[in-house]
Amino acid sequence: MESETYLLACQRYIELNPVRAAMVSAPADYRWSSYAHNAFGQPDDGVCPHPEYLRLDPDPERRRHAYRELFRHHVDKHLLHAIREALNQELVLGSERFKDSIEATLKRRARPGLPGRPRAEGVEEETVAYAVY
Repeated sequence: MESETYLLACQRYIELNPVRAAMVSAPADYRWSSYAHNAFGQPDDGVCPHPEYLRLDPDPERRRHAYRELFRHHVDKHLLHAIREALNQELVLGSERFKDSIEATLKRRARPGLPGRPRAEGVEEETVAYAVY
């Protein structure tokens, strides 16, 4: 994730969804995608460029070229899994520092919790119950 931010990776994930679903052969072919605007500069009043997109390059033509280059390869299968896992669990995708910041700001969990049920109040950790059948 060094050369590509999680945000751009997620944007690639979204823009490539119609391609992965075999709805279109290229992201620019999907009518409701921002790809044609971001990659080729096609006018679209519904697209508001994200600051991360704008940071690709100050020059609009070089920025569009850099954006197209992001799509030369499909999303890595491990990153694809991480994005889907975060989406399915309604969690945050990003660095541990970013997750810490989100948890502090929103006062909610941003990463998976510990497995199992929460401990009951006042129960000693050493207490173990066995059922005999």
